Amino acid sequence: MNILITGASSGFGLEATKIFIEKGYTVVGLARRHEKLMEIKAQLGENFYPLTADMANLESVKEGIENLPEPFDQIDILINNAGLALNLNPAFDVDFEDWQTMIDVNIRGLTYITHLILPQMVARDDGYIINISSTAGNYPYYGSNIYGPTKAFVTSFSQNLRADLIGKNIRVSNVEPGLCSDTEFSNIRFKGDDKRAESVYADVEAVTGREIAEIIYWLTTQPKHVNINRIEVMPTMQTFAGLTVYKKEK
Repeated sequence: MNILITGASSGFGLEATKIFIEKGYTVVGLARRHEKLMEIKAQLGENFYPLTADMANLESVKEGIENLPEPFDQIDILINNAGLALNLNPAFDVDFEDWQTMIDVNIRGLTYITHLILPQMVARDDGYIINISSTAGNYPYYGSNIYGPTKAFVTSFSQNLRADLIGKNIRVSNVEPGLCSDTEFSNIRFKGDDKRAESVYADVEAVTGREIAEIIYWLTTQPKHVNINRIEVMPTMQTFAGLTVYKKEK
Protein backbone atom coordinates (compact mmCIF):
# COMPACT_ATOMS: atom_id res chain seq x y z
CA MET A 1 0.00 0.00 0.00
CA ASN A 2 1.37 3.39 -1.03
CA ILE A 3 1.07 6.50 1.11
CA LEU A 4 1.88 10.02 -0.11
CA ILE A 5 2.88 12.37 2.70
CA THR A 6 3.49 16.05 2.01
CA GLY A 7 5.87 17.95 4.24
CA ALA A 8 7.66 14.67 4.90
CA SER A 9 11.06 16.11 5.81
CA SER A 10 10.17 17.28 9.33
CA GLY A 11 7.54 17.44 12.06
CA PHE A 12 4.34 15.43 11.78
CA GLY A 13 5.22 14.38 8.24
CA LEU A 14 8.58 12.89 9.15
CA GLU A 15 7.21 11.13 12.23
CA ALA A 16 4.30 9.71 10.23
CA THR A 17 6.72 8.56 7.54
CA LYS A 18 8.77 6.66 10.11
CA ILE A 19 5.71 4.98 11.61
CA PHE A 20 4.28 3.87 8.27
CA ILE A 21 7.65 2.52 7.13
CA GLU A 22 7.94 0.63 10.44
CA LYS A 23 4.52 -0.89 9.75
CA GLY A 24 5.57 -2.10 6.30
CA TYR A 25 3.95 0.54 4.11
CA THR A 26 5.55 2.23 1.11
CA VAL A 27 5.81 6.00 1.52
CA VAL A 28 6.25 8.71 -1.10
CA GLY A 29 7.65 11.62 0.89
CA LEU A 30 7.18 15.04 -0.69
CA ALA A 31 9.19 18.05 0.52
CA ARG A 32 11.26 20.97 -0.77
CA ARG A 33 14.59 19.95 0.75
CA HIS A 34 16.14 17.32 -1.51
CA GLU A 35 19.17 16.70 0.68
CA LYS A 36 16.97 16.10 3.70
CA LEU A 37 14.81 13.66 1.75
CA MET A 38 17.90 11.74 0.67
CA GLU A 39 19.04 11.52 4.28
CA ILE A 40 15.64 10.10 5.20
CA LYS A 41 15.86 7.56 2.38
CA ALA A 42 19.29 6.47 3.60
CA GLN A 43 17.78 5.87 7.04
CA LEU A 44 14.50 4.25 6.03
CA GLY A 45 15.45 2.24 2.95
CA GLU A 46 13.77 1.23 -0.28
CA ASN A 47 10.21 1.61 0.98
CA PHE A 48 10.71 5.38 1.01
CA TYR A 49 10.56 7.29 -2.27
CA PRO A 50 11.82 10.89 -2.06
CA LEU A 51 9.81 13.38 -4.11
CA THR A 52 11.31 16.86 -4.24
CA ALA A 53 8.70 19.53 -4.93
CA ASP A 54 7.64 22.91 -3.59
CA MET A 55 4.00 22.99 -2.48
CA ALA A 56 3.90 26.69 -3.38
CA ASN A 57 4.92 25.84 -6.95
CA LEU A 58 2.06 23.98 -8.60
CA GLU A 59 4.07 23.03 -11.68
CA SER A 60 6.72 21.30 -9.58
CA VAL A 61 4.02 19.39 -7.72
CA LYS A 62 2.31 18.34 -10.96
CA GLU A 63 5.57 17.23 -12.56
CA GLY A 64 6.53 15.20 -9.51
CA ILE A 65 3.18 13.43 -9.17
CA GLU A 66 2.75 12.71 -12.88
CA ASN A 67 6.24 11.20 -13.11
CA LEU A 68 6.09 8.87 -10.13
CA PRO A 69 7.54 5.51 -11.21
CA GLU A 70 5.87 2.18 -10.59
CA PRO A 71 4.99 0.92 -8.03
CA PHE A 72 4.79 4.33 -6.35
CA ASP A 73 2.36 5.88 -8.84
CA GLN A 74 -0.80 4.45 -7.26
CA ILE A 75 -1.57 6.41 -4.10
CA ASP A 76 -3.81 4.61 -1.62
CA ILE A 77 -3.58 7.16 1.20
CA LEU A 78 -2.90 10.88 0.81
CA ILE A 79 -1.75 12.73 3.92
CA ASN A 80 -1.89 16.47 3.28
CA ASN A 81 0.49 17.55 6.02
CA ALA A 82 2.53 20.38 4.48
CA GLY A 83 1.68 23.76 5.93
CA LEU A 84 3.22 26.73 7.68
CA ALA A 85 2.65 29.92 9.63
CA LEU A 86 4.72 33.05 9.13
CA ASN A 87 5.04 35.72 11.84
CA LEU A 88 2.66 36.60 14.63
CA ASN A 89 2.10 40.25 13.81
CA PRO A 90 -1.33 41.91 13.62
CA ALA A 91 -2.89 42.28 10.18
CA PHE A 92 -1.90 45.95 9.88
CA ASP A 93 1.79 45.14 10.38
CA VAL A 94 2.65 42.22 8.14
CA ASP A 95 4.56 41.48 4.97
CA PHE A 96 1.96 40.62 2.32
CA GLU A 97 4.36 38.05 0.85
CA ASP A 98 4.00 36.09 4.10
CA TRP A 99 0.24 36.02 3.61
CA GLN A 100 0.71 34.92 0.01
CA THR A 101 3.08 32.11 0.99
CA MET A 102 0.66 30.75 3.59
CA ILE A 103 -2.19 30.83 1.08
CA ASP A 104 -0.03 29.18 -1.59
CA VAL A 105 1.12 26.31 0.63
CA ASN A 106 -1.78 25.80 3.03
CA ILE A 107 -4.59 26.20 0.49
CA ARG A 108 -3.45 26.15 -3.14
CA GLY A 109 -0.85 23.41 -2.69
CA LEU A 110 -3.11 21.20 -0.62
CA THR A 111 -6.07 21.50 -2.96
CA TYR A 112 -3.92 21.03 -6.05
CA ILE A 113 -2.32 17.79 -4.92
CA THR A 114 -5.74 16.54 -3.84
CA HIS A 115 -7.06 17.41 -7.30
CA LEU A 116 -4.24 15.35 -8.85
CA ILE A 117 -4.68 12.28 -6.64
CA LEU A 118 -8.44 12.09 -6.02
CA PRO A 119 -9.48 10.96 -9.54
CA GLN A 120 -7.41 7.76 -9.30
CA MET A 121 -9.03 6.98 -5.94
CA VAL A 122 -12.49 7.51 -7.43
CA ALA A 123 -11.60 5.30 -10.40
CA ARG A 124 -10.60 2.49 -8.00
CA ASP A 125 -13.47 3.31 -5.61
CA ASP A 126 -10.95 3.13 -2.79
CA GLY A 127 -8.72 5.57 -0.94
CA TYR A 128 -8.19 7.73 2.10
CA ILE A 129 -7.37 11.43 2.43
CA ILE A 130 -6.14 12.78 5.76
CA ASN A 131 -5.83 16.55 5.97
CA ILE A 132 -3.81 18.18 8.73
CA SER A 133 -5.55 21.35 9.83
CA SER A 134 -5.11 23.16 13.17
CA THR A 135 -7.02 24.42 16.17
CA ALA A 136 -6.04 27.83 14.77
CA GLY A 137 -8.76 27.24 12.20
CA ASN A 138 -11.32 26.82 14.98
CA TYR A 139 -10.33 29.51 17.48
CA PRO A 140 -9.07 32.94 16.34
CA TYR A 141 -6.12 34.44 18.20
CA TYR A 142 -3.95 37.53 17.96
CA GLY A 143 -1.58 37.38 15.00
CA SER A 144 -3.25 34.42 13.30
CA ASN A 145 -4.91 36.67 10.73
CA ILE A 146 -4.14 34.53 7.66
CA TYR A 147 -2.77 31.31 9.13
CA GLY A 148 -6.01 30.65 11.03
CA PRO A 149 -8.27 31.25 8.03
CA THR A 150 -6.13 28.98 5.83
CA LYS A 151 -6.59 26.19 8.35
CA ALA A 152 -10.30 26.93 8.63
CA PHE A 153 -10.36 26.40 4.87
CA VAL A 154 -8.66 23.02 5.25
CA THR A 155 -11.29 21.91 7.76
CA SER A 156 -14.14 23.08 5.54
CA PHE A 157 -12.50 21.49 2.48
CA SER A 158 -12.35 18.15 4.30
CA GLN A 159 -16.03 18.33 5.17
CA ASN A 160 -17.01 19.28 1.63
CA LEU A 161 -14.92 16.44 0.19
CA ARG A 162 -16.90 14.09 2.42
CA ALA A 163 -20.11 15.51 0.97
CA ASP A 164 -18.88 15.14 -2.61
CA LEU A 165 -17.73 11.56 -2.04
CA ILE A 166 -21.10 10.23 -0.89
CA GLY A 167 -21.50 6.71 -2.26
CA LYS A 168 -17.75 6.28 -2.79
CA ASN A 169 -15.51 4.06 -0.67
CA ILE A 170 -13.16 6.95 -0.01
CA ARG A 171 -12.64 8.27 3.48
CA VAL A 172 -11.67 11.81 4.50
CA SER A 173 -10.45 12.81 7.94
CA ASN A 174 -9.38 16.16 9.35
CA VAL A 175 -6.79 16.30 12.15
CA GLU A 176 -6.63 19.56 14.11
CA PRO A 177 -3.57 19.78 16.39
CA GLY A 178 -3.13 22.45 19.04
CA LEU A 179 0.19 23.27 20.71
CA CYS A 180 2.78 20.79 19.45
CA SER A 181 6.50 20.63 20.10
CA ASP A 182 9.30 18.69 18.36
CA THR A 183 8.53 20.32 15.02
CA GLU A 184 9.94 23.25 13.05
CA PHE A 185 6.62 25.10 13.15
CA SER A 186 7.60 27.96 15.46
CA ASN A 187 11.14 28.18 14.06
CA ILE A 188 9.61 28.82 10.64
CA ARG A 189 6.93 31.15 12.01
CA PHE A 190 9.59 33.31 13.67
CA LYS A 191 11.96 32.99 10.70
CA GLY A 192 14.88 31.36 12.45
CA ASP A 193 14.56 33.08 15.82
CA ASP A 194 15.12 29.84 17.73
CA LYS A 195 15.07 31.50 21.15
CA ARG A 196 11.62 32.95 20.51
CA ALA A 197 10.46 29.61 19.10
CA GLU A 198 11.64 27.78 22.21
CA SER A 199 9.74 30.21 24.43
CA VAL A 200 6.45 29.04 22.89
CA TYR A 201 6.90 25.63 24.52
CA ALA A 202 8.55 26.72 27.77
CA ASP A 203 7.01 25.42 31.00
CA VAL A 204 4.28 23.39 29.30
CA GLU A 205 4.11 19.77 28.18
CA ALA A 206 2.99 20.11 24.58
CA VAL A 207 1.75 17.35 22.32
CA THR A 208 4.68 15.90 20.36
CA GLY A 209 5.01 15.38 16.65
CA ARG A 210 5.23 11.65 17.24
CA GLU A 211 1.93 11.65 19.12
CA ILE A 212 0.16 13.38 16.24
CA ALA A 213 1.74 10.89 13.83
CA GLU A 214 0.45 8.01 15.95
CA ILE A 215 -3.06 9.47 15.70
CA ILE A 216 -2.68 9.68 11.93
CA TYR A 217 -1.61 6.04 11.81
CA TRP A 218 -4.50 5.04 14.10
CA LEU A 219 -6.96 6.57 11.66
CA THR A 220 -5.69 4.25 8.92
CA THR A 221 -6.21 1.17 11.11
CA GLN A 222 -9.96 1.68 11.40
CA PRO A 223 -12.33 -0.50 9.35
CA LYS A 224 -13.02 0.86 5.87
CA HIS A 225 -16.69 1.43 6.69
CA VAL A 226 -15.70 3.76 9.55
CA ASN A 227 -14.91 7.40 8.77
CA ILE A 228 -13.51 9.60 11.54
CA ASN A 229 -14.54 13.04 10.33
CA ARG A 230 -12.55 15.26 12.68
CA ILE A 231 -10.07 14.93 15.53
CA GLU A 232 -9.08 18.00 17.57
CA VAL A 233 -5.99 17.43 19.72
CA MET A 234 -4.63 19.71 22.45
CA PRO A 235 -2.25 19.31 25.36
CA THR A 236 -4.10 18.88 28.64
CA MET A 237 -2.78 22.28 29.72
CA GLN A 238 -4.13 24.07 26.65
CA THR A 239 -7.78 25.03 26.38
CA PHE A 240 -10.13 27.56 24.81
CA ALA A 241 -9.40 31.24 25.35
CA GLY A 242 -12.02 33.60 26.72
CA LEU A 243 -13.33 36.58 24.79
CA THR A 244 -11.07 39.63 24.92
CA VAL A 245 -12.27 43.01 26.13
CA TYR A 246 -10.10 46.10 25.75
CA LYS A 247 -10.63 48.85 28.29
CA LYS A 248 -9.12 52.28 27.94
CA GLU A 249 -6.87 53.44 30.70
CA LYS A 250 -8.24 56.35 32.72
